Formats: sequence, C-alpha cells, structure tokens
Amino acid sequence: MALHITGDTAADALLTENPLALLVGMLLDQQIPMETAFTGPLKIEQRTGATDAAAIAGMAPEEFLEAFRQTPAVHRFPGSMATRVQTLCQAIVDDWDGDAAALWTRPSTGSGPSTGSGTQPSGAEVLKRLKALPGFGEQKAKIFLALLGKQYGFTGEGWREASAPYGEDGSYRSVADIVSPESLAKVREHKKAMKAAAKAAK
Repeated sequence: MALHITGDTAADALLTENPLALLVGMLLDQQIPMETAFTGPLKIEQRTGATDAAAIAGMAPEEFLEAFRQTPAVHRFPGSMATRVQTLCQAIVDDWDGDAAALWTRPSTGSGPSTGSGTQPSGAEVLKRLKALPGFGEQKAKIFLALLGKQYGFTGEGWREASAPYGEDGSYRSVADIVSPESLAKVREHKKAMKAAAKAAK
C-alpha cells in the first residue's frame, strides 16, 4: 500500500507511513488545493522535526505558528490552522494515547451492532470516532473514512455505507479516489461541477 495523493514522493511517503500525517493532511484540506493540504504534514515535519502527536501538541504555539508561516506556507490561514492542528494532536494524545491509527484499529468496547468484528471497529464506529475529533465535521469524517477503506487497508464492516457517497466504488468525488495525476484531474472536475451546480442553485 502506497499513497499517491500529492505528486510529491516524500510527502506521499510520509502520508503512507505515518497515520497522523494523513489525519493532519485531511484536517488541512479546506480552502486550499488538495495537494497543498496533503503536503502540509511534510512541511511541518521538515520545519519542526515533530512527527508524533505528543511532540506537536507540546510545542510552543508561537513556534508552531512560525513553522506554518514559512514560505511556502503550510496553509493560507496559518494562524487558525496551526491552532487546529495542535488541538487535533492534543485530542489524539488525550483520547487515543497519541496513536492516530487507533481511531480505526482499536477494537470497539461494549455491545451492539456498531462494535464490528471484535478485532476491528465497524465503519459506523470509526465514523463516529472521526466526527468526535476537533475540526472534523460529517463530510470530512466521511471522506477520511472512504480514504481509509479505499487506500489504507481498512476493512471494517460497512465502511462503504458509513462513508457514502464517498465510499462508492469507481467514483471520483474526493481525495479518497486520488491514486494518480489522472484521477486527481477527475476529482478536480467533479469538485468544479459540484461548485457550479451549487452556484446555479442559489
């Protein structure tokens, strides 16, 4: 399994190997191009040396913000997004022992239909966990769940249904579907069409 989201070999390698980097990339994916968002984690690592949630959460906010502001900036809104990344990392430390992958690998506790197979949480359970994260609304959580299922080896029961419509096989709706420059172009076209439709509906 290797991700090919950004077209930058080093950035894609970090996303592939570091679950937190993938989560942070998804958090940054708003109001900037997708590839820029997902190269953000590599810029953060190069500028701060921090690759785990505890290290990022523990950095002085001014220092972390400075890393965001360096050219090329990690995000067009460095102030608010630097704070969001640190808040997200603190939540991973507090709720998941600093392990981002635990969001989709830690078995559910309790009973009922959302507990998955006992070894892996269900799609619905992971969606619930993602939506509880700071900065992750319904849509972002669904797209990330689709990305886990389509490209990151997550096989939790019902993940396609829980991430609908982004989990749909053969679609080009989001970052979950980007595996090459060609698929990136198709996702861009889809987003453009959706924006045009939303504008026309106003």
